[in-house]
Amino acid sequence: MEIERWERSEEISDAEKKVIQEIWSRVYANCEDVGVSILIRFFVNFPLAKQYFSQFKHMEDPLEMERSLQLRKHARRVMGAINTVVENLNDSEKVSSVLALVGKAHALKHKVEPIYFKKLTGVMLEVIAEEYPNDFTPEAHGAWTKMKTLIYTHVTAAYKEVGWAQ
Repeated sequence: MEIERWERSEEISDAEKKVIQEIWSRVYANCEDVGVSILIRFFVNFPLAKQYFSQFKHMEDPLEMERSLQLRKHARRVMGAINTVVENLNDSEKVSSVLALVGKAHALKHKVEPIYFKKLTGVMLEVIAEEYPNDFTPEAHGAWTKMKTLIYTHVTAAYKEVGWAQ
């Protein structure tokens, strides 16, 4: 059941888009710090994901990761891509285009297994919910769950498009 749910993206309603954008405006105001928190938790929970990052693949200590300029730079890049998606939720072609570029780059250039996008978006949801508990109502959680599915679905579609084979 879990796999089926991840393979298709549910339509995000206008009200849900508004909720996502309102919460994101607060998150993005602290873009680098939240992005670093997301990546550190991601690497602590899924240490094999670090294999794709030569600059910090040997880092074990979260404090060392937090100080890494390369990790901070990547956090800003990740948050910037998510920001572009959130800002363009009403433009499905733009969302598709941005996430296709992310997917193709990670498939072809970085050779990242697509499952890591599912894991990363899950961690993103956890961190945002913890950092912004007053904003993260059950309705917000539902909207953000659709958002993470949208990201994963579009990114993995790009993997399929380029003939990704593990």
